Amino acid sequence: MFELVFTRRFSMAHRLLAGESERCALPHGHNEYIRAHLRATAPTTLDGHANMVMPFQRAKGVWHGFIDDHVDHALQLAEDDPLLAWFTHNEPQRAQRILVTPGDPTTELLACLLMAKLNAFLAADGGALTCASIEIEETPTNTVRYSGDPLAVLPCPRPAPQCWWRRPDMTLSDT
Repeated sequence: MFELVFTRRFSMAHRLLAGESERCALPHGHNEYIRAHLRATAPTTLDGHANMVMPFQRAKGVWHGFIDDHVDHALQLAEDDPLLAWFTHNEPQRAQRILVTPGDPTTELLACLLMAKLNAFLAADGGALTCASIEIEETPTNTVRYSGDPLAVLPCPRPAPQCWWRRPDMTLSDT
């Protein structure tokens, strides 16, 4: 079975308050690579003419725009992080650039959130492709890979259709 694999690089900042690492409690950043593996939902033989699952530009266009224009240089904060309230009150225009997560914005959680978002984009484009797995390289020595249904493992703090990661739009939060 063919997989279309697309890689994108983005810069981000986050902090982790609930975990065991005091070092990660201060805002800090990473230059990350995200790699999405897409598969056809109904695989067929090559047609003898175009001989592709889908044109690359169509398969990756919206996704790359989302990563480049919204995720890149976004601050990632948990929905109960006091910094989120500070930005919302003091710098609301910048609060729109905050990717808000249910709990600490770990690489594991981000992989599932972004996989769900990518699947929402793919479904809105007719559902010919689905994301089979996603990898996020946080550092040259630490990578998270998730395969499976991200919705099965994600926390759901509100009714599911209202979660930003389930909508095929460019939102990063529900605030």
